[in-house]
Amino acid sequence: MKDFKIYVGLGEDRMNEVLHTSLKNDTTPETFDIKYFNNAGIRFPTRYVKIVPISAHGQSFHTSIWHVSLTGITDEAYVERVRLKYDEFQETTVLRHVLKYLRQRRLLTPYESIISRSGIQPEHPLITKLYESVVLRGDWKQAEDTLSLMSKTNLFDSYIHGTQPYAVWRRLYGTNADGDVPSPRGGHAMCMDPINDMIYLFGGWDGKKSLDDFWVYSVREDKWQILSHGTSEEKNAPGARSCHKMVFDTKTGNIYVLGRLSDSDSASAIGDPGTPMPQANNGDSSSTPTRVCCSEFYRYHTRGIDSGKWDFLSFDTASQGGPPLIFDHQMVLDSEAQIIYVFGGRVVDREWDTVKYSGLYSYNIRLSKWKLLQIADPPVVSPSMIPSRSGHSMVLEPLTRTLYIFAGQRDDRYLCDMFAYDIATNTATELFSNFSAVGGPNSSFTQRAVIDPSLRELYVFCGLTRNQQADGVATTLAAEAPNWMYSYDSAPGTWTQILSQPLPPHGMSSNSSDDMHSEMYIEQPQPRYAHQVVYNPLKRTVFLHGGNVGVKDTIEHAWDGHQEERVDDLWQMTLFRAGAEEVIRRATYQLRQQQFREMCGDTTPIEALNFLQNDVSAVVDHTNAKETGTFRSLLAYLLSPSAPTPSPSPMESTPPLHTRVKSSKPHTVDEGSKSEVKIDNEDKSTPRKHSCSLESDQDTWTNKLDEDNEPPEMPGTLNVQALLEAEDPREKELSISSGAADAGKAAKLTAGRFKQRNEVFESLLEFVAEGAKQPSGNLSDIICVDKFDGQM
Repeated sequence: MKDFKIYVGLGEDRMNEVLHTSLKNDTTPETFDIKYFNNAGIRFPTRYVKIVPISAHGQSFHTSIWHVSLTGITDEAYVERVRLKYDEFQETTVLRHVLKYLRQRRLLTPYESIISRSGIQPEHPLITKLYESVVLRGDWKQAEDTLSLMSKTNLFDSYIHGTQPYAVWRRLYGTNADGDVPSPRGGHAMCMDPINDMIYLFGGWDGKKSLDDFWVYSVREDKWQILSHGTSEEKNAPGARSCHKMVFDTKTGNIYVLGRLSDSDSASAIGDPGTPMPQANNGDSSSTPTRVCCSEFYRYHTRGIDSGKWDFLSFDTASQGGPPLIFDHQMVLDSEAQIIYVFGGRVVDREWDTVKYSGLYSYNIRLSKWKLLQIADPPVVSPSMIPSRSGHSMVLEPLTRTLYIFAGQRDDRYLCDMFAYDIATNTATELFSNFSAVGGPNSSFTQRAVIDPSLRELYVFCGLTRNQQADGVATTLAAEAPNWMYSYDSAPGTWTQILSQPLPPHGMSSNSSDDMHSEMYIEQPQPRYAHQVVYNPLKRTVFLHGGNVGVKDTIEHAWDGHQEERVDDLWQMTLFRAGAEEVIRRATYQLRQQQFREMCGDTTPIEALNFLQNDVSAVVDHTNAKETGTFRSLLAYLLSPSAPTPSPSPMESTPPLHTRVKSSKPHTVDEGSKSEVKIDNEDKSTPRKHSCSLESDQDTWTNKLDEDNEPPEMPGTLNVQALLEAEDPREKELSISSGAADAGKAAKLTAGRFKQRNEVFESLLEFVAEGAKQPSGNLSDIICVDKFDGQM
């Protein structure tokens, strides 16, 4: 079995999909976490489990399952508590749907009676106020004022957070006092002090040699400052290197440096046996070459009495239980717990014919102690182990203490998998075996990633990627979709491409000409790899520097400076999403459309036209073709207030579906159970219709509707139209309580206008978070009445 789904539930007829994944074609046991909570975050109990095979690993394979085991909580008391809470949630959800149905049908008195008796709050009070303003009173001024109040109460935040992100890039041209900036390079290391808005940059490879210069950039002053022209000349400082990592401790202001690929290492890495061995620098520039590959560990102070000084923490971390000498690894720091995590990377041990990778380690800063958490290549593969790699990404989620590890390279393969490592339990969960298949980026190497825990988002800036071509696999830059966002609000999370900002934010220049739009927001960095990215979560700003922007079809000559172009540019990126002002504009546009439609029937054409040209036009984004088309179509209402007909409401009843009547002999096929199709030369403009007899075993398809055979009305059938025409007593009370002087003279709210207003109101709820509004969907859609053969 390859692809399969798992369904769970309390009954065989009430099961929900909780997993859709694939098995690898090997004998290694695999473990999957099954979802145990719904979209509202409520845990649900399970009695039945159903496994549905979807595909096998080959056409000649039969689907088979050899062994399945389940683990979970079986404590009866705990399960009972979960069941009771889930039942309570279910009852509340059903009642909220009933309340929505009553209000859709203009039954306001029973609606409020249920709320009073149950104590349930179906929605935020401002949503109720918006409903009364729009649907019951048509008080458009109050409705627009309510939108502003909703914005101030953050009711639009969830919608804004979920909109398409756009990248707004700006190049930073600051220099130091001498007009200098860090030279072009790739494979350097950067970290950021978000409190003081300072970016630190160290080392890298310029195409000819490894670098050991140390810089700091002040974002506030837009200035570079050289801290050291050569750390190799300083006491206890690291030597020249590339493909190393730096992390910043926001609590102490210290910087930690680990790993390296020096000049001789890089040449050896591409198979140059005549290259001399690298130096293991212990802070003494006179140190001699050695064949021992030692993993040095350094700390730099940015604050306090030791500010500007280096500490040589370890000559060889491997001898202290830490990682060996590695490069292209990843390192993150948990400032609160004072622990550093290091994962992956290629091991530098002079045996370049055999590729070795490093595992997962932690370093306790307070105790100065390393700990191995997961070995790189265990003899027995466990589902909770992360395959080691290099050139990958790793970020720390500090709130849940989770490491997200993804992509990179292992052997000759570029990876596109993703794991979540739970620090507390030392277990890993595979979120994606192939995130490219679910709308994510392509497999990538030396991509960079940062995290915003408050938004629960990762931002990924792709590097090298591999594409299948006619003459083989080509390694290229990710030029078409270089930047991505991963949102982990709910497992396993979703991927969204970060697009380049095509237009200025609405409100800045929304009515500008197309020529102006084409000239704005086009500045952005070239696609690249071996670059560096840091993030300031306090200001939600990304900074990108350097890297390689030119690469051939392959990277055989990746260390040949004549084959590649390295850059020295520094960029700042912020994500633009539709803000609260844009949400209010869109909502106001919908309100004023309805107001105009009603004015076409209630006022003079001149008044309605003036309102359209001034008030409605003012909230239209005239650069948006869809909005402009809708705006122009409103003129039809001025010519004929009853046309065009508004789109059907979700609460309108669906026309009855005429279906074939089943044969009285379901297991036989005879002339009486076959349907006849007669084709003649009748006028083809006549719609073909179906007629069937309920008194015969035969049914016949014709192009005429037998009006005498219409199904009889069920006794006690609800007349929805008559119900919507009747004014609820509560409506008059609300009009009086609002202080409307002409409440008694107000035009009667017809069923058609009530439905139109209700449609507008429900369309506005698109901008509101789920927990603050009535439930999505309609009760009539949830309750299935189209059952046959006595099934219920």
